Amino acid sequence: VSDDVRNRLSRAEGQVRGVSRLLDEGADCRDVITQLTAAQAALHRAGLRLMAAGMRTCLAHPEQAAAEGMDAGQMEELFLKLR
Repeated sequence: VSDDVRNRLSRAEGQVRGVSRLLDEGADCRDVITQLTAAQAALHRAGLRLMAAGMRTCLAHPEQAAAEGMDAGQMEELFLKLR
């Protein structure tokens, strides 16, 4: 999961740099918005991957999750933040 999340974050980082470059070049707003939405999607997918990994850990090792202070309510809060 970690490598996948890092790859998605790197992709988002590149897309944000692309947005800055497009703005510097005076690009059409459609191109800028397209690049922004791609960056948002990459960040969202990275968050979902992290959330899925956390949920798997909580399901497979509930005692470990409880020891780390993560309960079902907190997992739900995190999940809802990703909307």
